[in-house]
Amino acid sequence: MSPIAHAELGWLLAVPVARDRRERIWGAVAGVLPDLDGLTLAAYPWDHGDAFARWHHLLTHGALAAAGVTLIAVIASPRGARLRTGGIALASFHLHLLCDLMGSGQGWPIAYLWPLSEHMTAPFRWGWALASWQNMAIAVGTSFAILGVGVWRGHTVVELFSARYDAVFVQVLRIWRARLRGAGAKPS
Repeated sequence: MSPIAHAELGWLLAVPVARDRRERIWGAVAGVLPDLDGLTLAAYPWDHGDAFARWHHLLTHGALAAAGVTLIAVIASPRGARLRTGGIALASFHLHLLCDLMGSGQGWPIAYLWPLSEHMTAPFRWGWALASWQNMAIAVGTSFAILGVGVWRGHTVVELFSARYDAVFVQVLRIWRARLRGAGAKPS
């Protein structure tokens, strides 16, 4: 699954419980942070992906990284929202791991207890490859769900970058919705 889809899924996971933009942002951030270990691909471009193959799903795809992300989310949150924000971050982080175990193919196990143990948790036997119709369907469905949240709740993932632009985007979505409803109305 792409990092964008991970961030969107983390954001969507936060929507029902988050009370403000900051908590939804933590859902998105924690949903994509496990892929930090994927930067080994950029850090060692001369090794033809060997560092990536060795370190991706190892360095930041485990319990230690989950605890670290959760702790940072708790510390960075306002006093009254720490437990909820930490829970959102922890759940979003683990949603990423679940998605990787289901949709990264048979060759991408996760060492959840690393560095204490190098035991690898294998992907689900019925999982699918990274470049698959299932991951594409999840990504498209996630995008439509975000548009729905925008229309009904008044915020989208655009808020990750700008609350102002998100408000404009939501306004455009609502105008489109009104026009579509008007186009479907029968003339009297």
